Amino acid sequence: MLNDKQSLALTGFMAAGIFVFGILNILDNFIILTILTIVFFTVVINMIYSKFKEEDTTQEQNNSKQKKLP
Repeated sequence: MLNDKQSLALTGFMAAGIFVFGILNILDNFIILTILTIVFFTVVINMIYSKFKEEDTTQEQNNSKQKKLP
């Protein structure tokens, strides 16, 4: 899905958004809250997806190494 730089950029955007919109006292706005929630869940789902993808890749590499050994 997202690479590390994109995830880091989205996390920074979310943190900056919470800070700025909190200072402006508009975090209660439905649209602002929805956008920040979508960004948050995108980052979390990407972390979970990357973790399972990494485990699958590692498991496949281990299986291929075992098949190559005589």
